[in-house]
Amino acid sequence: MELFSDEPSELNIPLPNATLNYYPSFFTSEEADFLYEKLYQETPWQQDDIKVFGKIYPQPRLTALYGSEEKTYSYSGITMFPKLFTSTLLKIKNQVEERTNERFNTVLLNLYRDGNDSNGWHSDDEKELGTNPVIASVSLGAKRCFQMKHKRDKKLKYKLFLNHGSLLLMSGETQHHWKHQLPKTKKMMAPRINLTFRALI
Repeated sequence: MELFSDEPSELNIPLPNATLNYYPSFFTSEEADFLYEKLYQETPWQQDDIKVFGKIYPQPRLTALYGSEEKTYSYSGITMFPKLFTSTLLKIKNQVEERTNERFNTVLLNLYRDGNDSNGWHSDDEKELGTNPVIASVSLGAKRCFQMKHKRDKKLKYKLFLNHGSLLLMSGETQHHWKHQLPKTKKMMAPRINLTFRALI
């Protein structure tokens, strides 16, 4: 990485059956601060109920769905109806697309209010996403631990602390072979906003 370069550094994470690219400083600290405050204030956050092993619980985070089309997105018994992209989200989407050479028509926003908010083990492999979907994940706010585990080889595990202003691109067969989660933590944590851009078919 060149010193004083405006280009964000890129890390290719060598995991079997996965294609992962991590940009720890995709946005500058100042840009990330601005986007976090803007999204925190302007997003109409909602809390849905989720079914886990037959029981209904309030989802341990707040969410919002935006898109360029009226395509719904369903997961864990929840069906979300998108709002149209805001100008802020379009700017982020355009920068992500320019960097990754991918195209996205939907973004799911998650607000983790503190360390008690989490996202359990799952793969982004819903039928609406097609085969081998590309997921671009932007993190704003508190640095949280992102964990991965292989679906068949239980010895294959990985964790990464996602920076404020970072971008994680998951592509190839990643969702087919791996699960990921954002676990709870007992540490005092500031809020975190996560944006996962995806292409619904």
